[in-house]
Amino acid sequence: MDKVALTAGALYAIVLLRAGGTFAVGWLAGAGARRSKFSGRISSAKFLRAERAIQRWGAPVVAVSFLTVGFQTAANFLAGSMRMPLPRYLPALFVGGAAWALIYATAGIGVLEVLARLFAERTAFGVAAVAALLLAVCGAVLYRRRRTARSARPAPGAVTEES
Repeated sequence: MDKVALTAGALYAIVLLRAGGTFAVGWLAGAGARRSKFSGRISSAKFLRAERAIQRWGAPVVAVSFLTVGFQTAANFLAGSMRMPLPRYLPALFVGGAAWALIYATAGIGVLEVLARLFAERTAFGVAAVAALLLAVCGAVLYRRRRTARSARPAPGAVTEES
């Protein structure tokens, strides 16, 4: 249990720094955009309504974003750029970050222990498991790239600007 507590503590510190830093970068980017040539676009009524909604209701989204893969950075950046007040953001950061750290600490240690036992007792199976995992990741990346490239191509017979 000490390994889980130590790992969770380290991961918690990391996620607080990373997510808090992303929030700060978003805050600075939002401040810069408000002073740039885009200031007219981001002061529209629709944008201001969205900003108020994020300021008021964004905290639960930030907290839950830590349970997703790939969305938490966007949620923290958006919360910063839309100027979510710190009294609303910080509790979401602390709760969501704690959940993230505990999940990754327990699941991560469990996976590492299974792999260590597999390598110690059956090295060939351990190598095969790692190879299968790497192949699955590479396959998923290739699939997503091909699907994205396919959707970016115009449909056969479609009229394009070059025609």
